[in-house]
Amino acid sequence: MKYIDIDNLDKLPGRRLKENDTFTFQCHPQIACFNQCCLNLNLFLYPYDIVRFKNRLKISSDNFIDKYVDIVLRSSSFFPAVLLRMAENKERTCPFLIESGCSVYPDRPDTCRTFPVEQGIFYDAGNKKTKPVHFFRPPDFCLGQHEKKVWTTQTWSKDQDAVLYNKMTMLWSELKRLFQTDPWGTQGPEGPKAKMAFMATYNIDQFRDFLFNSTFLKRYKVKSAMLKKIRTDDVELMKFGFDWVKFYVWGIKSKYFRLG
Repeated sequence: MKYIDIDNLDKLPGRRLKENDTFTFQCHPQIACFNQCCLNLNLFLYPYDIVRFKNRLKISSDNFIDKYVDIVLRSSSFFPAVLLRMAENKERTCPFLIESGCSVYPDRPDTCRTFPVEQGIFYDAGNKKTKPVHFFRPPDFCLGQHEKKVWTTQTWSKDQDAVLYNKMTMLWSELKRLFQTDPWGTQGPEGPKAKMAFMATYNIDQFRDFLFNSTFLKRYKVKSAMLKKIRTDDVELMKFGFDWVKFYVWGIKSKYFRLG
């Protein structure tokens, strides 16, 4: 998920797909390149990806991050990138790839789910709103692009059960956009404030423990309906965490809580 300058839309690689544009694609075990797209990846994970992964594997978000994630802080970024750690074999395969295909297919990440379409974000500064921009960009080796099945971005998203994933990624992108400028000051992007923001967005189980087993609820007044949801609902907790980071880092008010 990347932010795109409107002036560069038509200069980016791949074919831009507008609302009713079509593309052809189909992937299946009988195709010669099956599973080749699961090798040697720089696969970015978004917060909702972590929620789905850790629940499928029945482990905590903290354990999932320790075992399956590489956290990379680039000099040009003020929030770390989260990548799926590839297996330590010659092909650097996805750790969830087995001979028959993806072993976590129903809970595969947003990027895999949307492939061979890539989704970017265009931020309309005038209206202060973000909207998705789509590109058809299969790799050269991909034979699925020569199949006959016809899609639009909408039908493809629905077929791949990606609608909720795309929605959650858009919510994350609205927060991530704020990190395009440095919010950390002298603490830097590895300081305690930055670590709190990372926990609240990616380490959802640790964030829940922080909410209910620290002085948080003495310092913040949380609406009772929201409090009930975030005790057990990871998606609601994730959205709450996004709102809290906006307040904690930038002072942006939330409808769900206030300082006590």
